[in-house]
Amino acid sequence: MSHILVCGGAGYIGSHLVRHLLDRGHRVTVFDNLSTGHRAAIGSATLVEGDMLDPRALEQAFAHAPMDAVVHFAALSIVADSVRDPERYRRNNVDGTVNLVRAMRQAGVRRLVFSSSAAVYGHASGEWINEDAQRRPINPYGASKAMAEDVLAEACRDGGMAVAALRYFNAAGAHPSGVIGESHQPETHLIPNVLRVSAGVDTGPVQIFGRDYPTADGTCIRDYVHVDDLADAHRCALEWLEDRDGFYPFNLGSGQGFSVLEVLEAACRVTGRKIRSVDAPRRSGDPHRLVASITRARQVLGWQPRYSDLDTLIDTAWGWHRAPRF
Repeated sequence: MSHILVCGGAGYIGSHLVRHLLDRGHRVTVFDNLSTGHRAAIGSATLVEGDMLDPRALEQAFAHAPMDAVVHFAALSIVADSVRDPERYRRNNVDGTVNLVRAMRQAGVRRLVFSSSAAVYGHASGEWINEDAQRRPINPYGASKAMAEDVLAEACRDGGMAVAALRYFNAAGAHPSGVIGESHQPETHLIPNVLRVSAGVDTGPVQIFGRDYPTADGTCIRDYVHVDDLADAHRCALEWLEDRDGFYPFNLGSGQGFSVLEVLEAACRVTGRKIRSVDAPRRSGDPHRLVASITRARQVLGWQPRYSDLDTLIDTAWGWHRAPRF
């Protein structure tokens, strides 16, 4: 049994990892300022309220009990907000990571799994994006994740740290129990917005941003990965890092892409309901296709997505959106 500190563990992906670790007998402490997370999402884990920009609060989290490793989810993550206030994103996502590295070194903790993003790639070309693709973020959010990766890579070069940077594509789905799921305000992701319309939470219609992309049906293609598969990847990374030093990036996705219209059709099929949609202009900066190569995560970490087929993603998310707990 290990004791894991999960920074940002009351959020969407973090809370699924917390449940995943607790189910496997690990001790978990969550460090979260609850600005976007939910106290009810962390189950029996210990909560230490605090902010990544407060070094003293981080020191207190590590002083709570000896830690074996850290998982770092704590970040601002809405692209449009990052464009409006890039300095806030740099400060929170980059300076907060610097503070965490210092606190880990002071506490003698060396293993870290970092929640990164495919946004570090920007407009990457090719059918599948691998970890060797050049990082060219096109918005301040992606840039802040790339800068945080650089902070962690430098900490590894200085010696004594082992970091896995997990670059998510599109997280989706919910815990099969329906106890926890995706609950953002505002909600900016396609699948929950489609299901909120289907559930009558939003009046709709669903907006389809652009139908003139170079894809089979003219809408953007994205790679969706189930949140429980992401949780399992974090566990695999924690175990793999145990006897290593250095910085290691891994893509996490399903390895297949679905268009906006395919997502909408699947949601109608799974829910048994018609979902109204309306065409809208393209959004600036939207690439036509973003799909992960997950070969490295499969071969190196031994990770295999199990729940990331489109119908399972939507079915578990639908279970949550019909009766959200928070």
